[in-house]
Amino acid sequence: MIYSMYSYAEDPLYRPVVIKQDQRFWKRILIVDDEADVTITFKAVIEDSNNHNHKAKNSRIEVYTSNNPVLALSEFKPNFYDLLLLDINMPYMNGFELSEKMLAIDINVRVCFMSSAEINPEALREIYPSLSLGCFIRKPVSMDYLVKRIRSELD
Repeated sequence: MIYSMYSYAEDPLYRPVVIKQDQRFWKRILIVDDEADVTITFKAVIEDSNNHNHKAKNSRIEVYTSNNPVLALSEFKPNFYDLLLLDINMPYMNGFELSEKMLAIDINVRVCFMSSAEINPEALREIYPSLSLGCFIRKPVSMDYLVKRIRSELD
């Protein structure tokens, strides 16, 4: 933000003073899964981990959720989320298609896929050659593992 008592036109010696915004000490993640039970549970568990993590003051996680991939894409903002947690099997648009479209908007966001189905990485590379399956969470997942994996992806 720029603060001044005078506008540039009124004061030729005016030099804008730029005050750096406070650095945020939390991360933002977006969970997209067509199952509302999954998004509600994952959000509650991840946000609850903020209260039980000894480093939570400096590494809080703010969780956003969506049960509709098309809506999530339409509301997606660049440079807002640090991590996307995307279900692979969803109606209207699968998690891989959604990640490609979101990465076209924000190349810096990290992506973690999740599914209860078995995944064939070789077949996926043929269909989605630019896809990276670096982070994959198999459902069902223990809540402890989920939190540890998300925190490790955010570090």
